[in-house]
Amino acid sequence: IYIFVVMCFHDMGVHGDSLTILQAPEFVSFQKGEWPVSGEKIPDLVALTMGFSVQEDLAWPGLRAASLFQRPRANVLVVVRGVDSLTLPQSVASYHLENRLYMLGKANAVFEDLPVTLQQIRARLSQDGSVLTSLPLNSLSRNAEADLLFLSEVQVLHDITALLLRHKHLARDHSPDIYSLELSGLEELGRVYGQDSPQYRDATAILASVLQKFAEDVYGLYGNSAVVEVVTVKNFEAPLTRKSRSILESKQISNPGSPYNLAYKYNDEYAVVFNIVLWLMIALAIAVIAISYNLWNMDPGYDSIIYRMTNQKIRMD
Repeated sequence: IYIFVVMCFHDMGVHGDSLTILQAPEFVSFQKGEWPVSGEKIPDLVALTMGFSVQEDLAWPGLRAASLFQRPRANVLVVVRGVDSLTLPQSVASYHLENRLYMLGKANAVFEDLPVTLQQIRARLSQDGSVLTSLPLNSLSRNAEADLLFLSEVQVLHDITALLLRHKHLARDHSPDIYSLELSGLEELGRVYGQDSPQYRDATAILASVLQKFAEDVYGLYGNSAVVEVVTVKNFEAPLTRKSRSILESKQISNPGSPYNLAYKYNDEYAVVFNIVLWLMIALAIAVIAISYNLWNMDPGYDSIIYRMTNQKIRMD
């Protein structure tokens, strides 16, 4: 599996947020309805849309079973921090997000040239083809760091589609592609200026239109065979957990020397490995018995070609 992930986000709490499907091919059916989806099930949802198997069944009616012979060529998941929802009128469906959200991944070498430091961001925004020449900045400033962070993320979205347009073989190969992006610039603008500020409102409107255009471009680059999701996350907070300890707890519960005489812990592949080893041993045992029986009852003068040829040569001499 060829996986592209530009930015990654880790396990954190999610409160009062949403999952919006911006683009999806006809053979991936998302049902409209009030069905909340757990944030920790988002990776399984992405896997199921691509036709991959998951460890646990996703008991969620929002995604209908699709054809086994038609699967999307790419899945793009964009996480926007700092807002609970965006105005995306051209969406397929939208669902409430619950619990926590996490996704891990590794970036492809094609995207390693994207700007990551503040100096690289300033340089990229000053180059030709920058989004600064096409976006209505309004109250946003080109010199404030919080504004630059937001604008740089918009620029990255633009550069990703430009790179895919330049390297069209990435979208045309037979390997499914998965993108995961996290945008935190809007969250920083809300922290610096406040969520009632004109900078935050202008940035929200810009991001909504940019994401809509980004989804349409990626969908078109993959031949209308890509799923694009947007997850909006208002607040990221580390979840509070309470740990308890049992008086029967033992550090060696899986060891043979355990005082409780517990068996080893097996994983989900134990039954598969057990059957492979079992039937292979049975097949080898039957083969050894059959070969031994035939060798024992073989008539050298009738069955053995080597014996007969050697025997004739001896008689001629």
